[in-house]
Amino acid sequence: MKSFSSLLTGILLTVLAGSVFAGMDSLGKHLTTLLPVLQVIWGRYFFQTVILGGYLGATTGTRFLKTRHPYLQLVRGMLLLAATICMYNALARVPLADATAVLFFTPIVVTILSVVVLKEAIGIHRIGAIIAGFCGMLLILRPGFAGIEPALGFALAASGFNACYLLMTRRLAGMEDAASTQFNTTAAGAVILTIVIIPFWETPDTGTLAMLVLSGVAGSIGHFTLVTAFSHAPASLLSPFLYSQVLVASLLSVVLFGDPLQTPMILGTIILVASGLYIWWRENR
Repeated sequence: MKSFSSLLTGILLTVLAGSVFAGMDSLGKHLTTLLPVLQVIWGRYFFQTVILGGYLGATTGTRFLKTRHPYLQLVRGMLLLAATICMYNALARVPLADATAVLFFTPIVVTILSVVVLKEAIGIHRIGAIIAGFCGMLLILRPGFAGIEPALGFALAASGFNACYLLMTRRLAGMEDAASTQFNTTAAGAVILTIVIIPFWETPDTGTLAMLVLSGVAGSIGHFTLVTAFSHAPASLLSPFLYSQVLVASLLSVVLFGDPLQTPMILGTIILVASGLYIWWRENR
């Protein structure tokens, strides 16, 4: 059984990871005003892969380059890449807080896909939570209130791809070496983006290049911190604390970008987070 100090460390590291991810997204949003969206994503993927590859090479040798399930790893990586592309296209067009809140519709989508794809049975309580979460998402999208923001559709698509990515991660857990899974999270995407970005390439100045590198560093730190957190406490305990990303993103949205936090968005986020927490609670009773 984990000690109290170990559990507390896991919680604090999870909150830190959520904060780092929120900071990385805010940096990405700023970079989309300076460079094409695809190049911003390339920077995050390329530098994160280089940093993570260097770390894994120093700590595990070449083990992380071997995989027993290359096709599953490729599909998993492409799902995350699709989620990232959708999310950054949303960040380029809508407030950071709104896009992040919609992305956290993911736990609801995971539950729905668990029923449809994995044929898992759910009770009336989780069905109610799914409906409530959907209502919360509608409040954030604000159809019929201020006119729906089409670009939030990118964030909604990102939540769908992210849910599929998480289901694939769940499937690979225990089947694949953890170091290999970590590396393959962004490796294939980095290679593909490096080829695809050539026609769209805009040479960044020194400051912009530094921010691209920083986005890769932030991605590496965020994922490493989260993995370390899970070594201190079970995922069932830490999952709710990932919602710290929504809170930090809301603060950064106001402080850095001057975005207003409208009442429907706040209420929708509260309902959405509460629905996700309730689903987590029902699954871990």
